[in-house]
Amino acid sequence: MNAPSRLTASFAGTARAPSGASQRYCYQPIDEDGSCCVDLAEECALAIAYNGLSQAVMMISPANLEDFVVGFSLANGFVESLSDIYDIRLHGRGNARRAEVEISSRAFWRLKQQRRQLPGTSSCGLCGVEALEQALPQLAQLPSSALPPSHWLLDLRQRIGEFQPLGRDCGAVHAALFMDATGELRLGREDIGRHNALDKLIGAMARVGCEPAGGLAIVTSRCSLELVHKVQRAGIPTLVSLSSPTGLAAQWAQRHNLNLIHLPQHSPPRVYSPAAGDGCA
Repeated sequence: MNAPSRLTASFAGTARAPSGASQRYCYQPIDEDGSCCVDLAEECALAIAYNGLSQAVMMISPANLEDFVVGFSLANGFVESLSDIYDIRLHGRGNARRAEVEISSRAFWRLKQQRRQLPGTSSCGLCGVEALEQALPQLAQLPSSALPPSHWLLDLRQRIGEFQPLGRDCGAVHAALFMDATGELRLGREDIGRHNALDKLIGAMARVGCEPAGGLAIVTSRCSLELVHKVQRAGIPTLVSLSSPTGLAAQWAQRHNLNLIHLPQHSPPRVYSPAAGDGCA
């Protein structure tokens, strides 16, 4: 095999990422004697149990796992707030990990009422739901919020690069980022799964106390309905996608007061939001 031996080469000479950027990890050997290490995106199986009850097995990038567990719990409506999560214990290593999560009795009762078994993929966030109501949940409208100033979006594709160390090193990962109410990029998380990346971001925001009001989430992946649901549950008023949204995602955003902005690579932003009316900027 002609792959380069680069266990640590990617770290050398690389500019330090911002404190809010995604975690990095050492790359794994791909040959039997462990001598050939390449900068490929890693994934592992993470089994999640709440109060001893198995809920899901997800394929996930092995970084920021605590953020993922918190965000997965919040974004899927299993808990209402971080205060419902009493403890997270991570076990295992390599390709098999597990998270034992202790949640409040109130949250555990609600979880059992809406319980679903997720199939453990990194690509489809709605696969495995047991009822139509779970795919199209009843969610409260967001308070009306002004569109972000246009200069916040200038050169955004280039500016978010420093928050994506995994993407820079190995590619094959999605990113989700948060810009606060002052227009400052605060947090970035990456994962092989686009839903996982957003869950990690939402979890990180909760854990560090990032106030969502007036800010915006940025996703580098295709923007489908379940990403809109996650942002809505997190209370973030604006979602910026580097890829086009689906028609249903745009309709849902308009009906629920979420400002949805598509940022094409070579043309002006397209705005799908209550303020935009017909959905074109």
